[in-house]
Amino acid sequence: QVQLVESGGGLVQPGGSLRLSCACSGTTFRIFTMEWYRQAPGKQRDLVATITSAETTVYAGSVKGRFTISRDNDKNTVYLQMNSLKPEDTAVYYCHVFRSSFWGQGTQVTVSS
Repeated sequence: QVQLVESGGGLVQPGGSLRLSCACSGTTFRIFTMEWYRQAPGKQRDLVATITSAETTVYAGSVKGRFTISRDNDKNTVYLQMNSLKPEDTAVYYCHVFRSSFWGQGTQVTVSS
């Protein structure tokens, strides 16, 4: 079973940046399509970004142009670079393996002055 561990969340001011990391266990990471989701209080869990094994990327319209998803297969890690952060980006961010039941524990991102 795949284990996912997110890190990098925290408190940041509006306009600031954070980089989230998700470390994935096992030897099959390189063939996975990986995703970042987020869930704000009282709201559903929404897809933020996706990156395939071929490094094709897609983004939610709310983050396009501000966030960048990337991966390092040698480190079994997927990243989410978050720039120009807004208060509405505040949420718990989760790493996910596409078409699977494998989720990370989540990392809290709070954007506030």
